[in-house]
Amino acid sequence: MRYEAPSGVVSAAPALTVSPLTTRSGLRVAGEVGLATHHVWERALERAVREDGDVYHLELSAVTFIDVAGAGALAAAAQELGAGRRMVLDHPPHALRRVLDMFWPDLSTIEVSVS
Repeated sequence: MRYEAPSGVVSAAPALTVSPLTTRSGLRVAGEVGLATHHVWERALERAVREDGDVYHLELSAVTFIDVAGAGALAAAAQELGAGRRMVLDHPPHALRRVLDMFWPDLSTIEVSVS
């Protein structure tokens, strides 16, 4: 899929890829979370909610952009986790950490790991 920017420059549409982690329960996410990729992001989050286990990792070091709606979808999914469960965000973009701190500061089902 391609779209034409207002300047007339043709570029590829934003992409988001999701793949399973091999060493622990979770997913590796790469690309942009925005209007064109929300369906992929929301399916990944639905999978996280359905999975068994206390901890679900989202490796986000290769995410280059996430909009507020994407952060909201993440917060909503985290709120659906059962008692004692949590999502660990590994190396999330700085902007996502700031949005979570601003709008969902007391969301205990999300843990941010930057190490």
